[in-house]
Amino acid sequence: MKIGVIGAGAAGYFSAIHAALAGAEVFILEKTSKPLAKVKISGGGRCNVTHAAFENSNLVKNYPRGEKFLKRVFKYFSVKDTIDWFEGRGVSLKVERDGRMFPVSDDSQSIIDALQIAAYEFGVKVLLNHGVEKIQKKGDYFEVLTKEKPFQFDRIIICSGGAPKAESFGFIKDLGHSIVDPIPSLFTFNTPQEPIRKLMGIAVPDALVRLEGTKLAYKGPVLITHWGLSGPAVLKLSAFGAKWLYDQKYEAKAHVRWNQHWTEDQLIRDLQKFRNDHPKKKITGSPLFSLPARLWLHLCEQAEISTETVWQNLPKKQFHKLVQNLFSYIVAVKGKTTFKEEFVTAGGVNLDGVNSETMESKLVKGLFFAGEVLDIDGITGGFNFQAAWSTGYLAGINASE
Repeated sequence: MKIGVIGAGAAGYFSAIHAALAGAEVFILEKTSKPLAKVKISGGGRCNVTHAAFENSNLVKNYPRGEKFLKRVFKYFSVKDTIDWFEGRGVSLKVERDGRMFPVSDDSQSIIDALQIAAYEFGVKVLLNHGVEKIQKKGDYFEVLTKEKPFQFDRIIICSGGAPKAESFGFIKDLGHSIVDPIPSLFTFNTPQEPIRKLMGIAVPDALVRLEGTKLAYKGPVLITHWGLSGPAVLKLSAFGAKWLYDQKYEAKAHVRWNQHWTEDQLIRDLQKFRNDHPKKKITGSPLFSLPARLWLHLCEQAEISTETVWQNLPKKQFHKLVQNLFSYIVAVKGKTTFKEEFVTAGGVNLDGVNSETMESKLVKGLFFAGEVLDIDGITGGFNFQAAWSTGYLAGINASE
């Protein structure tokens, strides 16, 4: 059995390893000169391998697209299986407070080494600078045309990853599969006209961000950057709101509650109590609710409260404006910023044409898929890698049968 794996990313390596482990002769064809490039730079160079979500029913909730499909996939290869595999290859993993899992070494090279050593041990041949131009089914084998030369394989596993343009999926379309047009996921909100950008570098640990006109709202850390709003809460919102934001041409209003646990009534009571207890204190000089001083000052300024105003002299209008800025600070979003090296796309191979029990095409016998080339994407936190390991495992073991 001779198997061709298209793409030398996480899913490509994992499927190749498991196909070779089952006795197949496996070739990885990679269009660039850098295998596992995304693994190398992910998580700031630490590689967020997976997430400590051990119940599959909870795990699948972190995928804006592909939840039902992955529910079946994760039965065969779970988070625990991922941990066992890497630790079995000598890579100890650790869980951080937010559930993200990294190698104890804090170095993505540990993950790369484990994958490349396993591939070498099982005889996987990795051919770099072999971009695939066309795949044709000819009887009981596939002919793969690359810029270098043609290949013949009994089975094909396509792990070519996400791409920002539908044209990149041309060789898959030619095989009869439909493609869900790719759009960006996981991006920050640009706020070019908003004064909040001057607070770049400030972070709050437990905010809630929602998109006006939708039911979409996510909680978590928020980071103010020189281009706008970022951090896990914003990235989650961008993923689940990817299609809506795309349709809005990335123009929307985001509402930020600087602490997700606040209620408006409680905020009013707490502010009134502080005013009664400290009537002569200057408002801008007394940051409340553990907010960073610069953020508190900004929220006061936006409520038109001067630096000299004391609590007992605060007009009712400014008081309520301050409450609004704390509870639902409105930011005009105009545009997005994606991380080019780590981009994640929504879209890809339509899941209706793929068997979730085997990762085999329902249209072309002997053709398999794994990883981000599928219309599957997760939020930030190790979920996209978990989908890559799980779909790669299933594709590898089933392609080699």
